[in-house]
Amino acid sequence: MIKVSEKAKEKAIELMKSENRPEGSFIRVGVEGGGCSGLTYKLEFDHESREDDKIFEDKGIKIVCDKKSFLYLIGTELDFSEGLNGKGFTFINPNASRTCGCGESFSV
Repeated sequence: MIKVSEKAKEKAIELMKSENRPEGSFIRVGVEGGGCSGLTYKLEFDHESREDDKIFEDKGIKIVCDKKSFLYLIGTELDFSEGLNGKGFTFINPNASRTCGCGESFSV
């Protein structure tokens, strides 16, 4: 399962409303090769699921992830930070053995 913090929930709802996303929109997360640690996180809003998607819901927010990325994201919590490194969604990933300084890439 992929979880969502209260801050991430509030920000996702706010952004989807401000971007006039269609009803039924959700957060799509994933992993792709790249970054200084080998793998990078992807996050976008979407409203169309795909055949290989894993679908979760936490705190009323629907999160969708492809099966391959899910292997890297099991147990991850999506959070939202307004810290010194800038604001944005962050991934708290218990599977990451190493992350880069900015937190946008990781390795397992």
